[in-house]
Amino acid sequence: MYAIIATGGKQYKVSEGDVINIEKLFVEAGEEVTFDDVLAVSKDGKLEVGNPSVGSASVKATVVKQDKAKKVIVYRYKRKSGYHKKNGHRQQYTQVKIEKINA
Repeated sequence: MYAIIATGGKQYKVSEGDVINIEKLFVEAGEEVTFDDVLAVSKDGKLEVGNPSVGSASVKATVVKQDKAKKVIVYRYKRKSGYHKKNGHRQQYTQVKIEKINA
C-alpha cells in the first residue's frame, strides 16, 4: 500500500514506515502531522486517483527532526570584468516518518 501526497509544492510517494525529508514545517520534533492533500492511494492492487485529491484519504506522520541540508555553493562570474560573487545556502527541511495511511 502506498500513497502520493503533496506538501511544500512537491509530491512524494510514501508507504508506511518510510522516512522522508520534506520542506520545513513549523512543528516540533516528536509531534504528529496529518497530510490531507493525498493525490492517489494504491490499496490491494487498486489505484484510487483524486480529482485533484482523494477526499477520504489522509496520511499520518511523526516529525523525527528539523535540520539543514548540505551547503550549496552559488558562484557568479563574469569574464573580463573582474566580477566574482560567492554565496552559500543551506535549505531547511523536516524529516518525517510515515506512520499510517488512511484510505
